[in-house]
Amino acid sequence: MSTATDMRDLYLAAEQDLLQHGKSSAFEGRTLTMADLTEIRAGRQEWERRVMAELASTAHTRGGLSVSVASFGNG
Repeated sequence: MSTATDMRDLYLAAEQDLLQHGKSSAFEGRTLTMADLTEIRAGRQEWERRVMAELASTAHTRGGLSVSVASFGNG
């Protein structure tokens, strides 16, 4: 996984935790109180854009369809 994917997943977990547990949220062993859902969502959306940009940069377009190319060679 990439840093962008990891960060997106952390923001998604924080958003879900805040929605489930209210204004106090546990995050990597720490408790965040009075979290701003709007800021968490904005962070998640930013990292989602970065993940999509990474995926787009590794995909190739052929006939209007995006396809990923795998190399099974040695090297």
